[in-house]
Amino acid sequence: MRYATLDGGKRVRASLVYATGEAVGAPDGALDAPACAIELIHAYSLVHDDLPCMDDDDLRRGKPTCHKAFDQATALLAGDALQSCAFEILANESALSAAQRLRMIAILAQAAGSRGMAGGQAIDLASGGKTLTLPQLEDMHRRKTGALIHASVLLGALARENVAAEKLTALENYSRAIGLAFQITDDILDVEGNAETLGKKPGVDRERGKPTYPLLMGLSEAKARAKTLHAQALESLAPLGDNGAILAELAGFIIERRQ
Repeated sequence: MRYATLDGGKRVRASLVYATGEAVGAPDGALDAPACAIELIHAYSLVHDDLPCMDDDDLRRGKPTCHKAFDQATALLAGDALQSCAFEILANESALSAAQRLRMIAILAQAAGSRGMAGGQAIDLASGGKTLTLPQLEDMHRRKTGALIHASVLLGALARENVAAEKLTALENYSRAIGLAFQITDDILDVEGNAETLGKKPGVDRERGKPTYPLLMGLSEAKARAKTLHAQALESLAPLGDNGAILAELAGFIIERRQ
């Protein structure tokens, strides 16, 4: 579990929790549990995605994947335990009210489940060698990648009670835009990146016949789409004023990153 969570990684989702919480004025002590929970869910998903029955990857964050470093059974159980630990941390956080904890648990469960990340992964596995339409591709990635990023922002916002509806709507629009931009950037990096920078083998999606934005739209159009989504994310932050500055920086990082 430590191997899967503490070595490497960008911590983008946890950063979104903290940045959103700061933007809405949430108490600092109320942000640690949701930030930790979101990263544990993300880590569990990577451990399971790397398994031979899923994406069958050997390298993650520049190191052997969990099932390569240990074994498949250990990796499977570690992922299960990480998921359980995420909800345990939220359920026991005394800095949050009971209502806040319940709402966060519901949001995170939905983001990780059949309507979110797990459902998106199921579509992804079933789509190998197939040509998807753009709406189908975006639906898959809004689930597989976007749902957890959306949840990261919502959990940060819910760490403060009674956030204005206008700000919540702005944050939801922001999270949906950057969630999709994140996946498009991942698809681009799979084409243009190298193993040393990415921390994993590039070109895997193409080898497996997976539907991607560069494959469907072409590389130039995929980059243009990511930039459009970045602009939409920044525009969405207007109701937050200067308080949205860190979220704006994170949006830039998401599309400019090289790993």
